[in-house]
Amino acid sequence: MSPPPKPVQHPPDPEAEQALAAVLERDPYLCLADQGLRLVSVFDDLRYDRADMDMLNGPMRSRLVTALAALGIRQATGSRLDSPTTGLRLHMPKFRALGASPFDALRDTAREPKDYAVLTPTQAACAIIEAHATDDAVRLLERLVQTHPVNLLRIFDYLDRSPAHEAFRPAIGHLVPIQRAAIRSSPLKDRRALR
Repeated sequence: MSPPPKPVQHPPDPEAEQALAAVLERDPYLCLADQGLRLVSVFDDLRYDRADMDMLNGPMRSRLVTALAALGIRQATGSRLDSPTTGLRLHMPKFRALGASPFDALRDTAREPKDYAVLTPTQAACAIIEAHATDDAVRLLERLVQTHPVNLLRIFDYLDRSPAHEAFRPAIGHLVPIQRAAIRSSPLKDRRALR
């Protein structure tokens, strides 16, 4: 007896993608960190220690699930949300291990090109650094750190000696004061972590 065929994954409906982007834009705890890479960031905290765990906790996942329920997006598995009617799928990477590099968050996450990845702000920042030229990554991260602060020191600790990471290393010093100013200003200064 052969296994049942896998359901066919249809490309997401453009109107559904616009509705998803609108929901993410309205909720201060959610944002589309990179539209091209289809990266969704879930707000984590305002301040970090470089040794903080970097994972989507239960309240972060619940916020996302609740926000997307109105779009017909439901949790299909522990690590995937989807809408069979619109073709939207969002993947949440499984927690790897303490001390794991945030650059590896999506390493074992199988997703199609039209699927979204749901990440912490730090993981989203690392995916942006990996995928874009330095100037483009800095531009995207300037926007991200003003709404979803990133554990910049943790990123600095995990930058390797590759040419792309070496080119990005000085940008950490550029992003720190931008993020610090955003944290001290409204509306971010009054936001609380999801616990």
